[in-house]
Amino acid sequence: MSSALPYPRLVADIGGTNARFAIVDKPASPPRQVLNLRCADHAGPARAVRAYLAATGLALPEVAAFGIATPVTGDAVAMTNHPWRFSVGGLRAELGLRRLLLVNDFTALALALPGLGDAERERVGGGEPATGAAVALLGAGTGLGISGLIPAAGAAVPLQGEGGHVSLPACTAREAAVVARLTARHGHVSAERALSGPGLATLHATLRELDGLPPATLGAEEVSARAIARSCAHCVEALTLFCALLGTVAGDLALTLGARGGVYLGGGIVPQLGAFFAGSPFRERFEAKGRFRPYLERIPTWVIRAPHAALAGAAVALDARVEIGFSAVAAD
Repeated sequence: MSSALPYPRLVADIGGTNARFAIVDKPASPPRQVLNLRCADHAGPARAVRAYLAATGLALPEVAAFGIATPVTGDAVAMTNHPWRFSVGGLRAELGLRRLLLVNDFTALALALPGLGDAERERVGGGEPATGAAVALLGAGTGLGISGLIPAAGAAVPLQGEGGHVSLPACTAREAAVVARLTARHGHVSAERALSGPGLATLHATLRELDGLPPATLGAEEVSARAIARSCAHCVEALTLFCALLGTVAGDLALTLGARGGVYLGGGIVPQLGAFFAGSPFRERFEAKGRFRPYLERIPTWVIRAPHAALAGAAVALDARVEIGFSAVAAD
């Protein structure tokens, strides 16, 4: 419905910690002039866009599409894990764009999945993808993003949900004890509460608490580093538990969507875990669904290795055949 929109296009992938900006020059071309900015260094997205243009010396294109880590249900945008609050129409007018599209960041990433090459994804178990079947996507970073692609009338329709906030499951007594502690503290315990950067730090602290040890203040990066180095038993347990819970949630998503086309893992955490993730309980927990184990055993799971896939997906979102996100357009 928007195929007449011009190139080049300004694209962004805005998370709770960082905002990445780039230019896409034509259909299927890779993003260029990619620049990562810390969200906390800028008062809002308009300031971040201007900082990007100033740093690169680029002119502002006529159209832009931003993937952002929050629900996009209308003109008013309020980020889940960052203080930015703004109007899509107001941002478009402030920047002087002809059109600005805002979509959830994982919706943008989902749109990039069909364009990934073999070198841009790493298989972690499973068989071959079923042609024309649904595809699932999830990824842990500052939060837990979930999306997918559903085949419909010859097109792949991206999901626009908030699956990261489903209730966190527990499959062992140790996991149930962790969930119980988190429930006492927070009430509802979402999957994101554990499957995110802050969540990994929370898992580590909670495991220590369960074992009667003093409070810990390690951040997610330090927990991961110590776990990979095998230098801290509770860090190893926390990261192993993180991978196991991610497998359980991924398997639930695959069953819910009928994702026989495969399950993709994005976000900032899993792609950095390397051999630890490959040797983790992720795949076993993904398949551990009782009578439906054979169904899940055939579904491939991949770690996304393309660092700027969400930026490419944002450009694709401008040409989507169905209405996604929220769009602001200048009056003629």
